[in-house]
Amino acid sequence: MPPAPAPDPAATGRPSGPWPVIAAVFTGAWTVFVAVSTQIGGWLVDQVLLGFGRDRVGWLWPAAGLLTVLLVGTPALLLALLPRSAAIRAAGRAWLAGAVVLGSFTLLRAVPPVHHEAYLAGLAVTAAAAALVVSRLARPRPEVVPADGADTSATVPRRRGLGGLRAGPVTLLAIAAGLAVLLPWAWLGALGGPLETVLAALAAAALGALTGALLDAGFWSRFAGGEPPRPVRLVLVGGLVAGVTLLLLAAGAGQSGAQLPALLTLPPLGFASAALHAAAHRRHNSGAGSAAPTRWLVGLAAFGPLAFADPEEITLLLGTTRDVPFWVAVTAAVGLAVALLLAVGYGVLLARPAARAPGRRTAALTAAALLVALVAVYLGPGRPGLYGERLLVVLREQADLTSLPTVAPGRAGRDARAREVYRRLVDTADRTQAGLRREVTRLGLRPTSYYLVNAIELDGGPAVRAWLSGRPEVDRVLVSQRLRPLPAPAGITRGTDPAPTGPEWNIRRLGADRVWAEGVTGAGVVIGSSDSGVDGRHPALAAGFRGGDDSWYDPWDGTRFPTDSGGHGTHTIGSAVGRDGIGVAPGAQWVGCVNLDRNLGSPGHYLDCLQFMLAPFPSGADPFTAGRPERAPDILTNSWGCPGIEGCDAGVLRPATAALDAAGIFVAAAAGNTGPWCGSVDDPPAPYPDVLTVGAVDDRDRVAQFSSRGPARGGAAKPDVVAPGVGVRSAMPGGGYATLDGTSMATPQVAGVVALMWSANPALVGEVTRTRQLLRDTATPAAPTYLSRDPSDTCGGDANITGAGLVDAYAAVRAAR
Repeated sequence: MPPAPAPDPAATGRPSGPWPVIAAVFTGAWTVFVAVSTQIGGWLVDQVLLGFGRDRVGWLWPAAGLLTVLLVGTPALLLALLPRSAAIRAAGRAWLAGAVVLGSFTLLRAVPPVHHEAYLAGLAVTAAAAALVVSRLARPRPEVVPADGADTSATVPRRRGLGGLRAGPVTLLAIAAGLAVLLPWAWLGALGGPLETVLAALAAAALGALTGALLDAGFWSRFAGGEPPRPVRLVLVGGLVAGVTLLLLAAGAGQSGAQLPALLTLPPLGFASAALHAAAHRRHNSGAGSAAPTRWLVGLAAFGPLAFADPEEITLLLGTTRDVPFWVAVTAAVGLAVALLLAVGYGVLLARPAARAPGRRTAALTAAALLVALVAVYLGPGRPGLYGERLLVVLREQADLTSLPTVAPGRAGRDARAREVYRRLVDTADRTQAGLRREVTRLGLRPTSYYLVNAIELDGGPAVRAWLSGRPEVDRVLVSQRLRPLPAPAGITRGTDPAPTGPEWNIRRLGADRVWAEGVTGAGVVIGSSDSGVDGRHPALAAGFRGGDDSWYDPWDGTRFPTDSGGHGTHTIGSAVGRDGIGVAPGAQWVGCVNLDRNLGSPGHYLDCLQFMLAPFPSGADPFTAGRPERAPDILTNSWGCPGIEGCDAGVLRPATAALDAAGIFVAAAAGNTGPWCGSVDDPPAPYPDVLTVGAVDDRDRVAQFSSRGPARGGAAKPDVVAPGVGVRSAMPGGGYATLDGTSMATPQVAGVVALMWSANPALVGEVTRTRQLLRDTATPAAPTYLSRDPSDTCGGDANITGAGLVDAYAAVRAAR
């Protein structure tokens, strides 16, 4: 009997030699390397730019996507066309499609993170369209798949599903697996707004549908290994190919940063999906499998990072070690462990040749138990509720603060001006907001009114924003950032430095100790701090707190006594009024307000504090009726800025600083730490002409490289002055001390110098313009630093780097007298 002819590799799906397999392995490894490196690299570039206060590069993600398509798509296309093996061609097709989809997804990252609803809607539409295209491309192909998995043109037509599997045990097991992967997100994450959550669900469902279209019955049949099928090969080889495909889809699914946890949790699910399809193959003995298990598995798993992580908060700028980036990393690690356990468990349970999938009843009970566990975790140790962003509606009409009555110099005149400014602001807001307040209250949008800027903050997404933008009384509508809660407090930032033993170097450099020697310490003057809070029990600060029921306000958490977990606010107010040698004006008093939580703010909370500083009010009282402008602090130190990622535009706080200036309240603001680039004094309120903007110098009077530079918008020279901001020691929560750098450290020292000036000459209180001029006139030269070694790189002149120079407390007090 003659020997049987050798099988055709093209008919069996097996490669004709080792080289196609080697090429496939190399292409898979290359795909993983390119996708992971471009995503992590792009995110790091975004964070570095954000850290330096630069705008996001608009072409960054489209370029990264195009690069990925070229680097991954080219070898994948060769795999899809050249080898004779059906399995290798299937891998090439899947990876090519995944790379193209990734490229299209990255285009959506042009949408700013603050408009997350728009991004999710775009992702849902793009993924759904891609799923439809992939399905239609597969449907008309005459290619058929025989039971042995050969890539020939005979016998069994390709089928898109397994009729009875739609509600069968394999699909129920896939649902159970998806719920298991979702559990860590329900435990450690928090949802956004209602529309944001619905759109995240739609985007996740579309991603599941797209994955089901890519990893369809025809895909899995290529790895079945003939008849009877070899489930172990299906799981190991097919699962590996599917995992690389899922990696490509995960790399594009989510705003910059939100895609990183998906890169960990989705790829291992390729093995679990392969095991599910092996079980489906065995149950039906058809060589085809339904896409339903993959759709459910991937859709549920993708919902976690899309819905439970806020892309605005996945940033290096938040500063605390146990903030959102930390918890997202923990969640991703737990999700990875769950996904790996599923891959191994389902592989052992479902993919062994003799294995039998659990019956429908057992699978249904498993899915139901995990669903109950998910709900229990979310409602128990999780953070139930919706935490969407709010909207700040800025009205067209702002209060007219011109032609204020002439008053006598000094505190009595300042108080009279503050009362008149407060009256005009409240009257304007009451008159112009009444109709809009009634309407949004009726709609359940929870409005909060402001008068310092005539504005209303309320709930709402893009639809509400579009409706409000069309109203005649509305000038513009901004997004006001709202933080999502953490699984555990971020922790208190404490200092480790020893307590000071005398005036710090920066105090001596300003000459403040010489002013103290003449009996001037800031007594009779009050400085207001809007920051992360203040540790009111710190030994260097406790005696300086003004006290009463209108000296502390916390719009974030409603605390009734000065407290601070971040440390930034305690450090800054310590440099202004702290005792024991850390503060410039240790005899001055202070009041405080919390406008930062976890080092992040919003237009609404910045206004809460600035409004409180104009007219303090008792805790829980109405700022419109209970404000006490005669209790306003004399000087405000503001070591913060409101960038676009927090919802501010260039002019949103401009009416606020103008009103404070008109009321005779001196406002000092940090220039920012986004130098040495020119024009980096750009986040409100630093660019405004009615604030004194402060840069930072080191102990050799050189402008710090990080200190932001002008010119400000419109060409105005900024900063106004500079002060020590490198290696400044001050108070920290818990009674400790720490040494920090930043224009944040320089600004309160200038506020302290103003307190010394006004304490030495009370007639200057409220004379803001004259005081600013005295500070400039008495400043001493500071050494500019530049972006490059080119001396011509002066940002339009050294005045945009050093301002008028280094503040001289002793000379300023002499001039004030």
